[in-house]
Amino acid sequence: MARPNDPLDTYLLRVLVALLTERNLTRVATRMNQTQPAVSAALRKLRLTFQDELLVRSGNSMVPTPRGVEVLESARTALLEIDKLFAGGEQFEAATSAQTFRIGCPDYLATVFLASVAKLLRRRAPNAQMLVHPLGPEYDFEKALADGGLDIVIGNWPEPPEHLHMAPLLDDDIVCLMARDHPLARGGMTRAQYLHAPHVVPLPFSSTHRGVIDKHLASLRVTRNARIVVPFFSMAPHMLHGSDLIFTISRHFAEHYAGFLPLAVVPCPIAFPRMRFYQIWHGRNQASAAQRWMRALLKEVADATVAVPGQEPGAN
Repeated sequence: MARPNDPLDTYLLRVLVALLTERNLTRVATRMNQTQPAVSAALRKLRLTFQDELLVRSGNSMVPTPRGVEVLESARTALLEIDKLFAGGEQFEAATSAQTFRIGCPDYLATVFLASVAKLLRRRAPNAQMLVHPLGPEYDFEKALADGGLDIVIGNWPEPPEHLHMAPLLDDDIVCLMARDHPLARGGMTRAQYLHAPHVVPLPFSSTHRGVIDKHLASLRVTRNARIVVPFFSMAPHMLHGSDLIFTISRHFAEHYAGFLPLAVVPCPIAFPRMRFYQIWHGRNQASAAQRWMRALLKEVADATVAVPGQEPGAN
């Protein structure tokens, strides 16, 4: 016979995990596509069920109680097992689904690549929602994948996390982007000129994974002359016109901005390895029909991006 406070339904479990992870009612409401009063009501039920406050106010933030810390991992495990239980029979109809897909992505891919993903998603799954979360050195994307805050992360680290599932998306050349009237835009830039020239560089979007460019330069025991550091990749191209700065980035990003700004795309005199982008996801989403569909859509857009730049994916 069930106890008065048993069972705890999956919705409350998901709210519990989200609250103990985010520690913010507003963010949880947005993430779960709920109203803030609905999340507050769920928290009240959870407190009654566990006979504990679970989260308490501390200044301008909320912190978990010892009981909250204790139940978090168990709740995550329970949700993972529940998801596995129903994954085999899951059906996904893109045309009618209201699924929310949560994707972590560096901003330089969002500019071109995810714009194409959004267009194709609107055509094939018009009722679905895509939430894009920026990646930064303070954001633990591996934890977000584990607890359901993200479904997929797109990245290009030389050594992706081994405990996560991975599939390649696209390979791209590394080039230099600079003002069209830059002295080095005429071609024939030497390695010494490249290293000596002032560079605009973005902040790394992971504190634990060094980027392809800096890792390769370190292997050669050289460094570039970083003079301007920006928080977002998309800021860099707008700083190049009228300056002597150089920005080293993937070709599809560079050509996108060179198409409407007075910029030149110049071969890099250092033989960088090609920039490989891939999608990674947690085992909790491995069997999900909706997530398999989304991963296939991302791959379709990636193939079109490399095969015929500018061509709309799914146009054929």
